[in-house]
Amino acid sequence: MRAGSKTDLFDQQRREFFGMAAMAIAAAAMSSAALAQDASGCTAHKPGKTLGAKNAFPPLKQIDAGLLNIGYVDMGPASGPAVILLHGWPYDIHSFVDVAPLLASQGYRVIVPCLRGYGTTSFLSADTMRNAQQSAVGLDIIALMDALKIQTATVAGFDWGGRTADVMATLWPERCKAIVSVSGYLISSPAGNQTPLPPEPAFLFWYQYYFATPVGKAGYAKYLDPFNKFIWHQASPKWNFDDATYERTAAAFHNPDHVDIVMHDYRWRLGLADGERKYDDLEKRLAALPPIAVPTITMEGDSNGAIHAPSTAYRKRFAGKYEYRLITGGIGHNLPQEAPEAFAKAVVDVTAM
Repeated sequence: MRAGSKTDLFDQQRREFFGMAAMAIAAAAMSSAALAQDASGCTAHKPGKTLGAKNAFPPLKQIDAGLLNIGYVDMGPASGPAVILLHGWPYDIHSFVDVAPLLASQGYRVIVPCLRGYGTTSFLSADTMRNAQQSAVGLDIIALMDALKIQTATVAGFDWGGRTADVMATLWPERCKAIVSVSGYLISSPAGNQTPLPPEPAFLFWYQYYFATPVGKAGYAKYLDPFNKFIWHQASPKWNFDDATYERTAAAFHNPDHVDIVMHDYRWRLGLADGERKYDDLEKRLAALPPIAVPTITMEGDSNGAIHAPSTAYRKRFAGKYEYRLITGGIGHNLPQEAPEAFAKAVVDVTAM
């Protein structure tokens, strides 16, 4: 076969693959939206094209906290009730670029940190393991609160950030006035993640299986920006973001620890990477999936293309004051950036519970 023919065949196969992937993603998103219709309390959000930097953060501050030097946004009055907003993967602090000023204008002190492996956050020691265990990330935020002399805060997040809010409310409830967690109860354990998934939800987790391989790590490092942009489209199929919006966040992925942190997160979840013994006791407590007692609002977008459970599946994991909100109007996985008013309102409302 001629070299040109091989290229043509590869291009055809590539187009077919991405065509099938797009259809599968769309079908999964519709299925997920159908599952999410199990609860009342829908909030409509009018979708629109994201036109780039509607708002901008002030210059980031830096502070030593625990194992890290953490880059963070600090907005609003220093004496106001504290709110900590936590991003996920593959996102950064700009998921809250429209949420933070809404809260600051209402008198809240809003802290938005770069998680380990993102943005301007760095490890204080080159010898520290690049570990993304859920308890380690939770401890990062407790250390940040200690460094900033914040005793209690409302903690709100999505993806890794939602999981971290759940972890903090479970292990250190005295530090959490309340939480907002997109997609609900996200605590897990390597042992609990050994149950095989059916084909459709397993497809949505393709990237974590890819990351389990050496070529997956190399591929993520080589194609970092297009890879994460593809995830944005998969996770939020109706979010019409522009290049400027993505590129503003993508700068945070060029942290020297980013690839190692992301690989460890997903490999540890599957039991393919070890954690650190100093976190064993905390992880043992989390593996029991204890209920969360602090006031909580969980949220979901009606077009979340990332795998997520229906709200009925985790309702019993919340033992305190609780509310679930489904945000309609084509809202995907990056709910704070896609529906900032609804997210900010949830933070205000849960703080008042």
